[in-house]
Amino acid sequence: MTDKEDFISIFKENITREGSDKLLDFLENRSDFFTAPASTRYHNAFEGGLLRHSLNVYHCLVAYLERERVKNEYGLSVSAETAAIVALLHDVCKVNFYRVGWRNVKNEQTGQWEKQPRYEIHDTLPYGHGEKSVYMVSGYIRLTREEAMAIRWHMGFSGAEDKNTIGQALAMYPLAFALSVADMEASYFPERLTLNLTFCRPVFQPGRLFSVQKL
Repeated sequence: MTDKEDFISIFKENITREGSDKLLDFLENRSDFFTAPASTRYHNAFEGGLLRHSLNVYHCLVAYLERERVKNEYGLSVSAETAAIVALLHDVCKVNFYRVGWRNVKNEQTGQWEKQPRYEIHDTLPYGHGEKSVYMVSGYIRLTREEAMAIRWHMGFSGAEDKNTIGQALAMYPLAFALSVADMEASYFPERLTLNLTFCRPVFQPGRLFSVQKL
């Protein structure tokens, strides 16, 4: 099963509220969600990286919510639909956000300068980050306050906002904390273990924005 097939299967199986079909149509046919990178040069900076990251966050969040301590001591319990919504859609803000640019890189073997492709930011809807995802998703489906807060604050203390405000939001909405943990886990573990960015570089191929080549 491809990442796209996996995403669509999880989406359709769990997200059934009114408007979800139109949201999926937007992601599939009117955005670059399934081909966009997750970043320009950090985690999953390759074609399809955003899709892979969204799936990684989903699986990390589901595993977190299944922990006995989380269920029994923290009392955090959410529906399968809520978990799918906040995890799969937390980074919708990154659709139509990147484009391919070029940079000059010196070839250490030949001494010649060569043009290499890179992703660069081209924000077509400058509305922020987490709040932008909430805004975009809310255009199709109605979010609960807990879902909206989780998506809004999924960056946790990595966000640029006032740390007291972030701490208050995470304390008031445990799902926001859980999603921020899942997001960080996905970025620092499965995605860094799969692709060591220090020893890889993107390679342009016809018909495909980037592949990954080990150095």
